[in-house]
Amino acid sequence: MADSKDIKVREKQELTTPAEQTTPGMVFTPQVDIFETEKAITLLADIPGVKSENLNIDLRDNILTITGDIEAVDIGDEEEVLIEYEMGRFYRQFTLSEVIDQNKIDANLGEGVLRLTLPKVEKATPRKIAIKAA
Repeated sequence: MADSKDIKVREKQELTTPAEQTTPGMVFTPQVDIFETEKAITLLADIPGVKSENLNIDLRDNILTITGDIEAVDIGDEEEVLIEYEMGRFYRQFTLSEVIDQNKIDANLGEGVLRLTLPKVEKATPRKIAIKAA
């Protein structure tokens, strides 16, 4: 069902110089699951700790870019014993084909999971063309 040209996952690339990153901190690649029906492609991205106000989904030149910042947790006057939850930014890009109706993309964020619905363009429905006499 899925054509590899519909949505392409951009390979993970390591930043080679710090000049490419404009903000300090770690950059994480969110893990995604992609599902398809005849009418849409659904992308689920794990971005725990990212609030909707810190999430940006940008679409330009057929490149869909997801960025989300994780805010530091306020621990009050508690003393740190062990910290495994790292602060930073999620970043992932996808290349979309002309099969995706870019004006109808829908995004929902809940419980650390971003759900993007990428509807496919509607194909022309077969119909009989009426001929008018001149």
